Amino acid sequence: MKQNTQLKTPEPAVGEVITLAAVTVRKRKTPAYLWLHAWVRRAVPALLGMGLLVVCWQLAAINSQGFPTPLSTLDSALTLFADPFYNNGPNDMGIGWNVLASLQRVAIGFGLAALVGIPLGFLIGRFTFASHMFSPLVALLRPVSPLAWLPIGLLLFQKAEPASSWTIFICSIWPMVINTAEGVRRIPDDYLNVARVLQLSEWTVMRRILFPAVLPAILTGMRLSIGIAWLVIVAAEMLTGGLGIGFWIWNEWNNLNVENILIAIVIIGVVGLLLEQGLMRVARRFSWQEK
Repeated sequence: MKQNTQLKTPEPAVGEVITLAAVTVRKRKTPAYLWLHAWVRRAVPALLGMGLLVVCWQLAAINSQGFPTPLSTLDSALTLFADPFYNNGPNDMGIGWNVLASLQRVAIGFGLAALVGIPLGFLIGRFTFASHMFSPLVALLRPVSPLAWLPIGLLLFQKAEPASSWTIFICSIWPMVINTAEGVRRIPDDYLNVARVLQLSEWTVMRRILFPAVLPAILTGMRLSIGIAWLVIVAAEMLTGGLGIGFWIWNEWNNLNVENILIAIVIIGVVGLLLEQGLMRVARRFSWQEK
């Protein structure tokens, strides 16, 4: 009998097939026309929305005496941004310095809110006694208007600067407290049962189990809080004065520079959008949910 002398190529294992397929998928690049099509699908509706806004703006300027047109506002913006960081004294500074001053106040109030609100949320979500103790206070104080807290800050600190940061702190703390507490409550019981079996300390449970699992909820609360903080600072600075975007708007109104007020509205919207989008990117980075 003749022996079959042909060499057979060994078939790859199942794991190797999956790995090769994964490598093949990774190497495939999205065609340029598909990327361009996706970009157009997003950009065209956005441009149409902006165009509709400009048309409504122009109609409002035609039908309202003294209301600036988009073109006159653009001319004022070019003049304003030609030197945004000029400094002619404490009462005459560029728009850039005013935005930076507002961001500084927001950073202080928001940072203090995070330092207090996140641990408080852990306590409320972890311990029943703390939940019964603090939940009524959160429910009572959360709906209070931001401007109602400003006189309290002025009375406590006797200065406008810390009073503004205090107002941001007390208004932006609640989303972080609520989201952190809710995230702790939603942790599966199996995680905590394993911790009990291993006889882990409470600090180890907080650090190794609760915090990684609750991090997406914490970042969601921070994203909501940063929007509230940036919203509150404008109103607080209008009342307290000094350097800041809110006081700058009020000063421009007193000078009847409506174009600059509209420019400031756009700046406020852009800065708030950037702050929120930045925290959303961080939240997606640490999210364990399937995307």
